[in-house]
Amino acid sequence: MKILILKKIKIYSITFPSQDKDYEEEEEEDDEESGTDIKEILKLAKPCFEDFKTFLESFVKCIKIKKLKNHIIFGLDSYADTAQYIGYIWGLLTIVNNAHENARLTAEPSFNGSVLDAEGINELDINLLKLIPPALRLISKKEVRTLIRGVMNG
Repeated sequence: MKILILKKIKIYSITFPSQDKDYEEEEEEDDEESGTDIKEILKLAKPCFEDFKTFLESFVKCIKIKKLKNHIIFGLDSYADTAQYIGYIWGLLTIVNNAHENARLTAEPSFNGSVLDAEGINELDINLLKLIPPALRLISKKEVRTLIRGVMNG
C-alpha cells in the first residue's frame, strides 16, 4: 500500500504481510493495558452519530475510485462452511461489482484447510481540500471534542 501526494510524492508505504515483529509485540502489550470502558465511550459517542454521518457523507463525495481489482482465496476446515461463506462473499462482490464500473472483485474457494489469501490493486483519488470544511465542522462540535478527550484519556 502506498499513499502519495499529487501522485508523485510518497508519504507512506507498507507491504503486507508486515515483517515487523516489534509491532506485533507492542500490539499484544496494548491489548493487556487497554482499560478503556466501552460503555463510557459509547455514552460519549451517542450524541455524535449524526455529526459523524454528515462527515462520512462528505468524505465519500471526496473520493474517486479509479481502480478496484481484488482477488480473495477463502477456505475453512469444513467443506460445507467454506461453500456457505463463499456464497455470501460472492453475493456481496456481485453487488459491489455492479455498483461501480471500475470494480473487479473476485473470490474463489479453497478446500485445502483454513486459508485467507488476498491480492489486489486499489487506486483512489481523495481530494483533501474538499474534506477540510467538513472536518472543521465536525471538530467544532462540543460533543465530538468531548468524545475525543474521553478516548484519549480513556
